[in-house]
Amino acid sequence: MDIHGSDLQVEVAAVAARLVVDEGLDYGGAKRQAVKLLGLGPRTPLPSAAVMDAAVREHIAIFCGDTQPVELLALRELALVWLDRLAEFTPFVGGAVWHGTATRHSDVYIQLFCEDPKVAEWRLIDRGVDYLVSTVHGWKGEPVDALSLRVRCEPLAQWVQVHLMVYDRDDVRGALKPDAQGRKPRGDAQALRGMLVAGGSESI
Repeated sequence: MDIHGSDLQVEVAAVAARLVVDEGLDYGGAKRQAVKLLGLGPRTPLPSAAVMDAAVREHIAIFCGDTQPVELLALRELALVWLDRLAEFTPFVGGAVWHGTATRHSDVYIQLFCEDPKVAEWRLIDRGVDYLVSTVHGWKGEPVDALSLRVRCEPLAQWVQVHLMVYDRDDVRGALKPDAQGRKPRGDAQALRGMLVAGGSESI
């Protein structure tokens, strides 16, 4: 049976959600991979962020409702360590760790705001932290430097990728502008610490 319109988008979202939760893909990559796995064409209408978010939360509730809260807590605690360590750069945590959909397969995404982007690298070098530099798309679509670290997460007994996206200091003014779903797209150490005090598995 052919699936069209919103039904097709829901079908793509369901497959993409599995890739997000089980393999740690980002929404964009998961949607593209889902289209290929379903044998659909390149012009297939893709699900919105809201549809994807609903599908991810449904997948978590069905398949890993017992384990995901513990994994999310561990990743939020790890993120908080780095928010505190890099406090001079007004850091914010975003992505699945902030929104409450992270699992052990998720990476940690932190935004830094610097007068000079090289200063963040110097701080890592001072601490003896190894990192890789790449260029990624920022929240406005602009290219930004990403410093990627491999960090041990003892509660999960595994290594986790922590990505530090380096923005200009002036960009901090738009950091908390609500997203298309009216949610805060990221939060600072105080906000994340409040979640941990409240139980650690809250969703945004």
